[in-house]
Amino acid sequence: MTHIALIDYGAGNLHSVHNALRKAGADTVTITADADVVAKADRIVLPGVGAFRACRDALVAIPGMVDAMTQAVNQRGVPFLGVCVGMQLLADAGEEFGRHDGLGWIPGTVRLIEPADAAVKVPHMGWNDVVLHGAPPLIEAGEAYFLHSYHFEAADARHVAATTDHGGPLVAAVARDTIIGCQFHPEKSQRYGLSFLSRFLDWRP
Repeated sequence: MTHIALIDYGAGNLHSVHNALRKAGADTVTITADADVVAKADRIVLPGVGAFRACRDALVAIPGMVDAMTQAVNQRGVPFLGVCVGMQLLADAGEEFGRHDGLGWIPGTVRLIEPADAAVKVPHMGWNDVVLHGAPPLIEAGEAYFLHSYHFEAADARHVAATTDHGGPLVAAVARDTIIGCQFHPEKSQRYGLSFLSRFLDWRP
């Protein structure tokens, strides 16, 4: 039985991600703010909605949590999924309400979406295409639900797993080793999202 730790740091989409993981076939999903539980988990999911800084500060405020995540992923090779702002926190830094450090697991910076076409509105909200970039793990071409005003600018194109288009290309997913992050919301992406989560549950990187 696979034990999934869903990190509770006050993210607004926590319970909807939990429900989606269960629908996708997860046996055991523990919503937790306990670093010891995360350190021993078989898979880790970091949800997130809202501002980069607020999410980062809330995560860092949990005693031992970042260290537990880092040890599990970098030393034990535990599969890790970041969703929306949970993906953005993988970056070196985010520029929402000033510049703030991220986890630095995937080199890049989270910046405001600035469409080339002034008629294109921000935030990027609603269903949009997910286009594969290279040979990404887990991601398939299709349509997913997005809601964000800031986007992940990867420093290395090899870490870009998928893109979408909103007045220009935006990163839809990033990946490195046992880490994957999606800007889209799998919990709101119906069949596409559940299929993605199911592949994550079966992933053996």
